Amino acid sequence: MANVKKEAPELECDQCGTTSELTPILTYVHQGEEKHVCTHCLPMLIHG
Repeated sequence: MANVKKEAPELECDQCGTTSELTPILTYVHQGEEKHVCTHCLPMLIHG
């Protein structure tokens, strides 16, 4: 069986606009809406 690489969709940080090509992006749900944040902006989201 051949290894088939599944391509993930390119995500964009809702805070700074960087893409998943450049930095890891996390997906979360807030008030029923799916949002994306990069690891650089995550502390700002947590600590305000």
